[in-house]
Amino acid sequence: MRILVVGGAGKMGCIAVQDLANDPRVDEVILADVQMDQAQIVADTIGSPKVHLQKVDFLKDPDGFTAGLRGADACLNATNYTFNISVMEACLAAGVGYLDLGGLFHVTRQQLQLHDRFLAAGLSAVLGMGTAPGITNVQARFGVDQLDTVESIKIYDGGRHGAIKEGRFTYAVPTIIDEITLEPIIYRQGKFVSCQPLSEFEDYWFTHPIGLLPVHLSLHSEVATLPLTYHAKGLKECFFKIHYWGMPKGMIDDIQVLVDYGFSGRDPIQLGDREVAPRQVMMALLSGHVPPITDYLAPAETQPPDWVQEMATEVRGQKDGQEVVYKVSTLTCKSALPTGVAPAVAAIWMAEGRLPPGAHAPEQVIDPLPFFKELQGRDIATQVSVTQLRY
Repeated sequence: MRILVVGGAGKMGCIAVQDLANDPRVDEVILADVQMDQAQIVADTIGSPKVHLQKVDFLKDPDGFTAGLRGADACLNATNYTFNISVMEACLAAGVGYLDLGGLFHVTRQQLQLHDRFLAAGLSAVLGMGTAPGITNVQARFGVDQLDTVESIKIYDGGRHGAIKEGRFTYAVPTIIDEITLEPIIYRQGKFVSCQPLSEFEDYWFTHPIGLLPVHLSLHSEVATLPLTYHAKGLKECFFKIHYWGMPKGMIDDIQVLVDYGFSGRDPIQLGDREVAPRQVMMALLSGHVPPITDYLAPAETQPPDWVQEMATEVRGQKDGQEVVYKVSTLTCKSALPTGVAPAVAAIWMAEGRLPPGAHAPEQVIDPLPFFKELQGRDIATQVSVTQLRY
């Protein structure tokens, strides 16, 4: 089994490379990236003979990237979500199955339009198979499968990161900035609605030792697919809420100041004899404020004891005339870990031929119980609680 991870030298991709290299079902992992210095650090840190490096630049050399894909049993795309469609097109040309970590709602919607082409090619594509989206979609499916009708799917993401340093981003800087600045889309009363960023706060009880945290709306890909998948079951409400993207509130406030002063603007401005988009300057200045790549690959036992993350999905509906809430939650001691592990598991399933052709959301093709069992084998625990509502 040969799996290619494009963006494998990145903060999430490196976890997928590590997990695949440690899985006995996988014979070879191709770490494909444009940053070969960082790719070498990842390979040296993992220290597996299964990992081989491949320099790719799908923007400047798409034909070379397509050629490098050929012979892979699956392509795991861990690049920024804005490149998802470009990588999907290369996979179609190379005849290789595809999966990614999410498309921040709008790109996911565009990717769904490639379903017929993947179906005709006999290829599988799974859209948004990280932690959230990904694990959360599979949680939602588990709850929905237990019910006759579904009223709401509410997704919550929170954690305690007491050891995180001020000024450090928890994952890709461009994606976090987009999640801070772009309007969240939610599904309410059977319609998609735009809301204000950082709005509709509520306090949510996560599993001990996380406890009570404030959470707010954020633009996310689960809401792009779950209302479509479960429309026939009567779904009327769906949203995703998170606790400050895993970062200190003060850091979010600082970023918001930059946004308020126009530093997230995409339209170029004239600076001397050059035109520069303010967002480019902002990204360049903030991109160094992330933990070193070796932090993401460190063994769990060396992680701070107060670094805990949970994704919880509450599905409310009717079963045999009784109103019921299924809460499915997944807990981990390292927030980056499930984002890389979940797509690694799905990539193996894809390579094994377990996923149908076409472009699908995770809830459509990932069987919850065997998937949760694979996560459990990596110390990522999922639990279910059921509440019958009485009035």
